[in-house]
Amino acid sequence: MKKLFSLLVIAGMVAFVACGPSAEEKAAAEKAKQDSIAAVQQKIDDSIAAAQQAIDDSIAAVKQKAIDDSIAALPKPKGGTTPKPPTTKPGQVKPGTRPGATKTNG
Repeated sequence: MKKLFSLLVIAGMVAFVACGPSAEEKAAAEKAKQDSIAAVQQKIDDSIAAAQQAIDDSIAAVKQKAIDDSIAALPKPKGGTTPKPPTTKPGQVKPGTRPGATKTNG
């Protein structure tokens, strides 16, 4: 009886080891695991990029609104006309005057 029990135990262990996954199945499972990890990492990267783009867009919108508000707050010219640009360039003498001349009364 002891020999029969020992034989059955050994046969069970051999059957248990023989029923395990083959090397190809282990490789396929590992590849599937790596593919899954890569897919999740890609989704994380895409999500981070989308969040960063949203932040950048929001900052740009706030900056543009501040610029628009500053322009709107500028004082309006009187009379509804825009001021004329100067007719002389910097360093240029106005027509009809002499450089270095002083006015005298008399």
